[in-house]
Amino acid sequence: MPLTVTIVDGRGRPARAPGLASWLRRVAPPRARGRVTVALVADTRIRELNRAFRGKDYATDVLSFPSNPESRTPNPEFLGDIAIATGVARRQAHERGHAVSVELRVLSLHGLLHLLGYDHERDHGQMRRVEQRLRRKGGLDEGLIERA
Repeated sequence: MPLTVTIVDGRGRPARAPGLASWLRRVAPPRARGRVTVALVADTRIRELNRAFRGKDYATDVLSFPSNPESRTPNPEFLGDIAIATGVARRQAHERGHAVSVELRVLSLHGLLHLLGYDHERDHGQMRRVEQRLRRKGGLDEGLIERA
């Protein structure tokens, strides 16, 4: 099953993010197969999710919810969900001097790699290397990990 990307708003309705789904499909690693939902949500919503699932009470930029969180092996049919805070994305795009559409690409790629089992906090640079290769393939100057 090829990678299928659906972009929705915080209520699960189709959302406009021109070119994001096709870009993510094009740059995704070959093992990225199945369905992915990218939800563009309000900062208040991502703060709630971050508090509930990570115990951190602030609005972060991107969260990933793999369908198979207990395993490093992704579910072959549904990889999971990615939530992106639209306000945070707008602010970060402004700070970086690029378009919001570019920021959405940076965040969605990072989120997809987490769905595939990568973890930059524990993998000794593996996710950073993969993200770097894929963002270059997708025409991005920097990735989220390099910012930290």
